[in-house]
This record gives sequence, structure tokens and C-alpha cells, in this order.
Amino acid sequence: MSVKHHISDAFLIDYASGSLSEGWSLAVASHLALCPDCRRRLSAMEGAAGALLDKASESGDEDVAWARFKTRAIDIKAEEIRPSAITPKSMAVLPEPLRSYLGGDLADLKWRALGRGAYQILIDTKDTETQVRLLRIPAGKPVPEHTHEGRELTLVLAGSFHDGDELFARGDIEEADGELLHTPTATDGEDCICLAVTEAPLKFSSWIVRLMQPILKI
Repeated sequence: MSVKHHISDAFLIDYASGSLSEGWSLAVASHLALCPDCRRRLSAMEGAAGALLDKASESGDEDVAWARFKTRAIDIKAEEIRPSAITPKSMAVLPEPLRSYLGGDLADLKWRALGRGAYQILIDTKDTETQVRLLRIPAGKPVPEHTHEGRELTLVLAGSFHDGDELFARGDIEEADGELLHTPTATDGEDCICLAVTEAPLKFSSWIVRLMQPILKI
């Protein structure tokens, strides 16, 4: 199955420039490992940046060159990117660099129960800006309704989930913020395993879930 939901230009540009913090970078790098199209987008952006910086070195105006790079990167047209299916290099479910962060693949992990059949693993980083976790949502079950106090990236690694009319499957990434109130629901038949990166606690509609947040660290 080909990836249908891609990382935004804004995140990809910041990743290309090295300005993302560790948590965001881990999510973007893991998505890139599963998405050939976004790897091509990144390569095109880096090529554009290299050419502009070469010119900037000659003119001495690197700020102007960086502004032009961001404009050029956003203007890269979809027809320049040929879609292709994911071709895994191994049977591992977790892509690199995520697998190295966790010390193994799914069979090697120790999950912590969240209740209602859901589990999580908090992933240690040196990043004080974000919180990074692996989530396992049981098939057919929803994440309680919530919105966000900041940005969130959710990358599907196994299974899939519905969010409204949209289906997110392996390799797909969803970007969310405070404008989105949603209840992502794992599809039937297989648990949904996701990498989630947030910069602030979720804002749950249920007061019971809010009461449990400090204990569950979500």
C-alpha cells in the first residue's frame, strides 16, 4: 500500500535545514524511511538549497538565499515526484532510526498499559520540547475525544486508523493542532501501532480521562 498522507512542506523544510528538535526529527525521519515520495521531495529541497547556498557564498547574502530556498521548496510541483509503493528492505515493522531508539523491533518491546486495551512506550530523547511515545490501540477501539494544546505528529507503523473520513495506514502521518477536535479509531482486524510526538499534553473532552492524565503521562 502506498503512503497517502505525507509530511508537510513546513516540517520537511525544517528537517532539511536541521532546525527541528529531536522528537520532531525522529518522526520525520521514520516517515521518510517508509515514504519514497517524501524522500524524493527532501532530495529536491536539499538540491535547491545547495544550489542557492553556492550562489549565496559568491554574493555574500545567505539570508536572501535561505528565503529563496523556502519559496522554491514549497513550489516544488507534485508532478516532479513519481509515486511508488513501499518496498520494505526487511521484515522489521519499526523503521530506522526508530528501531534503534527502542532497542529492537515490536517483539522485543515492553509495553505499559493505559487501560481499555491500549498500551504505550515512552521514548527517551534529549529533547525538552517534545514528548515521544509508541502507542498501541486495540483494533476497533477509539482514542478518547481530544484536541491539542500544541502540534502533534502521528505516524502509523502497523494497522490503521480512521479520523473522520480519512484512513491512515502504514507510513501515513497525521499533523494535528489545537484547531482539530477528533476521535481517532483503530480499524477492525488489527491493533494500530503509531509513533506520536507532541509538544504539549492532549486536551481530552472527558473529565475522567483528564483526571488520569498525570498518572498515564499522556
